Amino acid sequence: MIRPILQLGNANLRKKSSPVRDFKGDDLAQLIEDLSDTLEDARKRFGYGRGIAAPQIGELKRIVFIDMQGFKSPLINPKITLASDAVFEVWDSCFSFNVEFFVLVDRHRSVKVEYFVKGKKQVICAEGDFSELLQHEIDHLDGVLATDRMKDRKRIVIRSEWEKGFK
Repeated sequence: MIRPILQLGNANLRKKSSPVRDFKGDDLAQLIEDLSDTLEDARKRFGYGRGIAAPQIGELKRIVFIDMQGFKSPLINPKITLASDAVFEVWDSCFSFNVEFFVLVDRHRSVKVEYFVKGKKQVICAEGDFSELLQHEIDHLDGVLATDRMKDRKRIVIRSEWEKGFK
């Protein structure tokens, strides 16, 4: 089911999410399906989108859903266990901003993330854009938004300028 995406200013986006304890419940399966459906819908509407976090649809659970570069999966209780010292700059936006503006942030060039799928522990190592996406979505689980990580408060770009090629 497609769910509404909470927008900047909604207090629930600032709350820390709770870990998932029951990996077999119907509620979990439905939430994962809702995240997948909502991501697919948002991607069609905005022309962007690679991931979504449960708090963005009003569920304070530690779950993100990723669909990028052939990787399509929920990540339950994801945790960054290793991050490179090397960082890179990226223009970041968010469904919770209706992808109306982009902000410049620093992200670790690579990360190692532990998470669960169907109760089984998984590990993924990611670099570049995939690393940035995982960091962005996991931040949501801690109530952190891209605007909190802005490098320069004077460098905000609205979508229309971004699409003209501003970088």
